[in-house]
Amino acid sequence: MSDFIANPKDIPVVLLAGGRSSRMGANKAFAMLAGESLIARIASKIGQRQLKPIALNADADWPDAMGMRLIPDRIPGKLGPLAGVLAALQDAQLHHPEASHIATIPIDTPFFPSDLVARLAHVIHGPDEIAIAASLGQDHPVFGLWPVSATADLELWISSDDKRRVRDFLARHKVRRVELPAIETAIGPLDPFFNINTPADLAEAETWLAALEDMS
Repeated sequence: MSDFIANPKDIPVVLLAGGRSSRMGANKAFAMLAGESLIARIASKIGQRQLKPIALNADADWPDAMGMRLIPDRIPGKLGPLAGVLAALQDAQLHHPEASHIATIPIDTPFFPSDLVARLAHVIHGPDEIAIAASLGQDHPVFGLWPVSATADLELWISSDDKRRVRDFLARHKVRRVELPAIETAIGPLDPFFNINTPADLAEAETWLAALEDMS
């Protein structure tokens, strides 16, 4: 049995905000949910449990990083979420050489549990393993722990695989999955990884948030 232990509080966390927000019509990171921007809400939620400052994967001309260190993609062209993961891994090699893993959290999914990094870290048995979240039978790899040891392989894969499907990269590595149940609310079960891509999604998120507050 491996004696490897990943301390969740010491894992560098990078928020992923490198998408195009094309369906929202504006930068969804700054979309307001109950009077608070998505990026502020998620940074506060995850930052309460981490020892290291949170960083932000976003374009170099990002208008307001809210005090977070900015980590732009090193590969141009907005090649998908794994380009952001790669940037986070490369950054960890420079700024957190002691880290075995980094954690990624997207900025458009406000209902994930605040202890998610700890839940993912709990299932990691070795320094080369990936851990990802799942719910309702669907993987959510953008919520993941990524081993720094996979940096070179990920860079090669992004540059050589035209399709760049996340599941294809995961198939190259040992992956642990953490299945989270739906959140029970006054109006029905809520997928903890409900994500906001459109104004309609944002309106629906307001409804879910109100239902959650009614139960508190």
